Amino acid sequence: MSDERSREEPTSRAEFELDPDYYKHGGFPKFEPARPGPGFGRFLAAMRRAQDLAVSANPDPDTWTAAADRVEELVALLAPSEAAEGVGPANRVPSLPGAGSLLMPPYHVSKFDAEAVELTVSFGRFHVGGNYAVHGGVLPLLFDSVFGMVIHATGRPISRTAFLHVDYRNVTPINTELTARGWLREAEGRKAFVNAELIDPEGTVCAEAHGLMVRLLPGQP
Repeated sequence: MSDERSREEPTSRAEFELDPDYYKHGGFPKFEPARPGPGFGRFLAAMRRAQDLAVSANPDPDTWTAAADRVEELVALLAPSEAAEGVGPANRVPSLPGAGSLLMPPYHVSKFDAEAVELTVSFGRFHVGGNYAVHGGVLPLLFDSVFGMVIHATGRPISRTAFLHVDYRNVTPINTELTARGWLREAEGRKAFVNAELIDPEGTVCAEAHGLMVRLLPGQP
């Protein structure tokens, strides 16, 4: 089970009144959006390109050695600033692709309301599983995040993923702007049944998903 709940104010006051411990389930803190400055955006863009090159470059041995030296220098530069979850800007900058998280493929949210959540997303060489197609294991990561956005957009309390099922309909291409769409199918008490789909520019469905998000009880991690 994975936490995909945004830490912003609840979108429905009724939900907060129904659940006065809205922010206390599992002791989750309320994370505020970060403003790390333009350098962080440049850093993320360079790191995404480095990820693609790390799995696609084929230089001579000396170049790999030089690259390792530079990466180790970067690690040494950043290591003294390692911080707890919610302190660093990763995943807390909504204006950046993937909300500023290298874990996620770069996406931008285009629709966010109780009817549906939509976002554009593009996968690169880093996400290839074979034959220049996106690895099947990457798509559940995307869908799980979409499910969490749906929970937030519909104003439901903090929830975790109980199950997530993916149907792979067609090959998901890289370097292509795709559309991911998620919506709440039905809700029953603590349970929220969510659907999502990933579509290419021609309207072909690459994959579909459905799952169950369960509202946490006080004290649940």
